[in-house]
Amino acid sequence: MRSYDETARSGSVFLDDGTVVPFASGSLAGSGLRLLRPGQRVRLRLGQDGTVAALTLATFPLPPDPDPSRPLPAPAEPSPRTTSPPPAAAPRPHSPGTT
Repeated sequence: MRSYDETARSGSVFLDDGTVVPFASGSLAGSGLRLLRPGQRVRLRLGQDGTVAALTLATFPLPPDPDPSRPLPAPAEPSPRTTSPPPAAAPRPHSPGTT
């Protein structure tokens, strides 16, 4: 999520390639969302004209497509993990007289 106007219920999103795509209030119809925050990951469906037809949080399913004859987009490849695992704990020094 790039920006969101709570009053107009419209805003813009960044696609994975960095493209900025605006969306109108109709894009949120059926999503049940009341508020979006910058930085949130979202799931969206583009219409035939390239505009955002549906938008919801990445963890929510998209509302049903009103045009079921339209082919579904190919699933996106999962993004690589960008965080590294935590470092291993350092061994404790051995103190004489302890076991």
